[in-house]
Amino acid sequence: MSTLEFNNRFFELSPILNAFAYNLTQNIDDAKDLYQETAFRAMANREKFMPDTNFKAWSFTIMKNIFINNYRKKVKSNTIFDSTDNLYYLNSGGRQEENGGDTNILIKELKDLIEKLDETIKAPFLMHYQGFKYQEIADHFKLPLGTIKSRIFFARRELKEQIKKRYRYVEEMLIRA
Repeated sequence: MSTLEFNNRFFELSPILNAFAYNLTQNIDDAKDLYQETAFRAMANREKFMPDTNFKAWSFTIMKNIFINNYRKKVKSNTIFDSTDNLYYLNSGGRQEENGGDTNILIKELKDLIEKLDETIKAPFLMHYQGFKYQEIADHFKLPLGTIKSRIFFARRELKEQIKKRYRYVEEMLIRA
C-alpha cells in the first residue's frame, strides 16, 4: 500500500477515531492528544500493516493500546492532585504518621533477649544479623560451616522460645484484666 493510499484511508477514519478517543478519555484535550499519538504511531508503523486486512480494526487497536499504556502509567505514578488554592502536586498518597514508641520498646526487649544468649551462639547470630555470610562467620571463628549454621539455628530457636514465654505471660495478664 502506498503512503498516499495509507494516509487517505487513515484520514477517512479520523471522525470515527476522534469519537472513539473521546469515548475512552471523556476529555476533549486528552482525546485530541490520543488521536494525535495514534496518527503518529500509525504513520510510523505503516509498513507493519498487512494489506487485505481490516485497516479500521488495526487503527482502533493502536489507539486502544496507547490509551491502556497511558492509563497504566498514570496509575503507577500515584500522583494525587490537590485542588486547594496552592495547587501543589502531592506524592504522599495520604500516608498517616505513626508513633514509633511501641517499636522502640520491642526492639529494646529483643536486644535484651539477644544479650542473654550464651556467647557461643550469640556472636555468630549477631554477625549473621549484621549481614555476614555463613562462610565468612566460619572463617572468622575458625570453625566448620555446619557448626556455625547450627549455632545460628540454636540462637534463633532460643530467641523464639524466649519471645513466646515473655508474650504468653503478657497475654495471660491482659486476659485476666
